[in-house]
Amino acid sequence: MKAEALLFGGVAVFFGAAAALYGVWSRADPAGTAALIVAFGMATLVSFFCTVTFLRHGPRAQDRTEAEVADSAGSVEFFPPHSLWPIVTALGFALAATGVVFGLWLFLIGFGVLARGVAGLVFQYVNRGVDQD
Repeated sequence: MKAEALLFGGVAVFFGAAAALYGVWSRADPAGTAALIVAFGMATLVSFFCTVTFLRHGPRAQDRTEAEVADSAGSVEFFPPHSLWPIVTALGFALAATGVVFGLWLFLIGFGVLARGVAGLVFQYVNRGVDQD
């Protein structure tokens, strides 16, 4: 993850510099400056995540120049085989987006369904690997 952290760090520096220059040169357009600041924040967030992952897990086989192809073999991570929570999340997002058009009441219902779907996704396998009696 070291290469990815450096890549997104460079992207963040670019967007930060572009936001500063654009903010100074275009005093009449705050929307462009805000968009560049948001892009800077997103690239910084991804770079931070990659850096923390690299520091926690160490270098991967892709990060080492002397690594063999077989070094990266094996299981990558746990991926759930089936789940209904993505459908609930999508329904909640659709209701919330429709609520922006039709009224606050529908948006609040959609937001509640969306929050439940996201919580279900996050906590679905919270006890995975724990010996349950």
